[in-house]
Amino acid sequence: MKQLLCATFEGIDAAAVEVQFTATKGLPAFTIVGMANTAITESKERVKSALLSNGFTFPPKRLTINLAPSDLRKEGSHFDLPIAALIALGNFEGDLSSWYVFGELGLDGSVTENTLLYPIILSLANQGMIERAIVPRVSLSKLSKIPNITFYGVETLTEALNLLRAEVLPETESHISTFDFNHLIHEGTNYYFHEHYPLDFVDIKGQEHAKRSALIAAAGMHNLLLEGSPGSGKSMIAKRLVHIMPPLHNQEMLECAKLEILEGKEPTFSPLRPFRSPHHSSTGASIFGGG
Repeated sequence: MKQLLCATFEGIDAAAVEVQFTATKGLPAFTIVGMANTAITESKERVKSALLSNGFTFPPKRLTINLAPSDLRKEGSHFDLPIAALIALGNFEGDLSSWYVFGELGLDGSVTENTLLYPIILSLANQGMIERAIVPRVSLSKLSKIPNITFYGVETLTEALNLLRAEVLPETESHISTFDFNHLIHEGTNYYFHEHYPLDFVDIKGQEHAKRSALIAAAGMHNLLLEGSPGSGKSMIAKRLVHIMPPLHNQEMLECAKLEILEGKEPTFSPLRPFRSPHHSSTGASIFGGG
């Protein structure tokens, strides 16, 4: 039995998944077990086409892929690449069990990114479960901002197989990038901030008590309730409050990007701290979400 590592979401955190492969005698068949969702079960056709398109012979045996632990529901098309790699490396004698492999396969063997890839790998990194991974090259710009992980970007199935077979890994494939924002260093941690303030407290005339309250709320990360007559400056203060909040450190910026992706947005990696200023007429469901 051979295996590679992959991962899936369990709630809001990622859980490691062992992708196990065996080829036994019997009528030719290709089976995926382990509570896989439709995106994973459909990968059989993508894997077959990718292997045949790149000159690999699909073994005429009974092929079984097991996604362990079997009682955890798995989802995501990023399981394509580890499944195809295990089949293609059927006769390889090396130890692959420490490799994390992620990527969706095209029918021609090209490796493309998956929407959930960044939040999954960030969650694994926060748990200290991952040190190196093979990922789609197109995802490196986002993934390389996660510290303490060596990423190897690939564009095709063949490139991934060459990496897994290699006795000496290429150093040039490892990428590390940082945030291009001004930052302060406190106790060895970078705190990032921006110098563009489209809304400034200088626009508010008077209301010294309200501005003092906003300053205290921002410094101490407190909630703030503003009450007053229409036109007194409540909304003006609330809109400017986000620009005086404490700067974000590296891990907070990564977590904000993770939440943006889970909301279906492209991550901005902005040093602007998340902020909400609901109106007093907002319902509980509109603030916290329905259900």
